Amino acid sequence: MTTISVVIPTRNDAEMLAVCLAALARQTRQADEIVVVDNASTDNTAEICAAAGARRIAVELPGIAACTAYGFDEARFELIARLDTDSVPPDDWLERVEAILQEAGPLSAVSGPGDFYGENRFARWVGRSVYIAGYFWAIGWLLGHPPLFGSNLAMWSGVWDRIRGSVHRGFPLVHDDLDISYQIPPDVTVIGDLSLQVQVSARPLGSWHAVGRRLSMAWTTFGVEFRQEPPFRRRRRRREWERDHPR
Repeated sequence: MTTISVVIPTRNDAEMLAVCLAALARQTRQADEIVVVDNASTDNTAEICAAAGARRIAVELPGIAACTAYGFDEARFELIARLDTDSVPPDDWLERVEAILQEAGPLSAVSGPGDFYGENRFARWVGRSVYIAGYFWAIGWLLGHPPLFGSNLAMWSGVWDRIRGSVHRGFPLVHDDLDISYQIPPDVTVIGDLSLQVQVSARPLGSWHAVGRRLSMAWTTFGVEFRQEPPFRRRRRRREWERDHPR
């Protein structure tokens, strides 16, 4: 049987973390380990992790990129799945992730969208119809493959081994999922499965300040990635590889 690590970055979000861990406890296919990467929380995150049997790792370096990268580094098993603290996966999430990646082979990653909860109806509509739809369409076109969505993704550990040295873990204002998506090499198959949904909080879309912060991080991330490799060069490189290596 394939083994699975689940990585959850968190900071002062114990209440939602408890809900996420409870959802993982209901999985039809249990995780072989759950790694909670605690970015200097001052609430009862440690107690929540202990009660759920999750392995808590404390990280002082600020930023979601650092937390995700450190958690992936510490993951001990063949598949690495990632959730956000506010993610609530359905009971068959890990079972489906495992089946998709086993079928796709050892150089593959998969991601699906979020089904937004909380806040107000308008925020949920923006999340579903603008944020998620735009992310998967626009960023997918830019990359030449589906992007990875941080609240709902998984990959083989061998894929992480390939990119761990190139992700921008020292940049606090970088979106980790977009950064990881940009570092994916051409020979890795990225699967975007729109039916692989998890519930996620609409709170990042609940105020103009929160929306502005996410957009600011997106522009910062684009700037970092584009300096490393211009997007059209990256997209062309992937298309050339796919042309020379038909699947």
